[in-house]
Amino acid sequence: MKIILATHNPHKREELRSVLRSEFSDSIEVLTLEDIHPPIGDIEETGTTLEENALIKARAVHAQAKLPTIADDTGLEVTALGGAPGVFSARYAGENATYADNVHKLLDALRGETNRSAKFSTVIAYINKHGAEHLFRGEVEGTITDSPRGTNGFGYDPIFAPTEDLSKRTFAEMSDAEKNAMSHRGRALRAFAQSLRS
Repeated sequence: MKIILATHNPHKREELRSVLRSEFSDSIEVLTLEDIHPPIGDIEETGTTLEENALIKARAVHAQAKLPTIADDTGLEVTALGGAPGVFSARYAGENATYADNVHKLLDALRGETNRSAKFSTVIAYINKHGAEHLFRGEVEGTITDSPRGTNGFGYDPIFAPTEDLSKRTFAEMSDAEKNAMSHRGRALRAFAQSLRS
């Protein structure tokens, strides 16, 4: 079986592929947008929810590739900021913001704030070979650290410490396997995998 991952983000692509390989071994061939010809460019995320954005990307790729497609959208919701940056997490500091830009803006917004609780959410949209659409959500609670820690991961990983990790490490201080075992994206993918097996 072949599945296409609808993302141009190399970090996200590798994380998705890693979890899918651990769940399915060699029974699923994981393709990426680089395997599609003609190539698909950036897909504009115009939705107001993670679900809408994930479906926008999945539908665009599925319509061209005619293969089962997975797309995701992820948001970081910070309690003290009223749930921001949320659906705008990837472009919190602007359309062309880097990971570091987003992290610095978030830390500046939380300067002096004692409530650092936050939640990471990922929604996986899956469209099967028949065109049926399915959504899977994964979430993880945590806190925003005072400064970045760790060099692994990407995005907000250096400032997000999941509550269930008793050593209070950020995702960026964990190995890929440790992060995938408890991350929002890993949980959404495992929910998808369980559905595919049933």
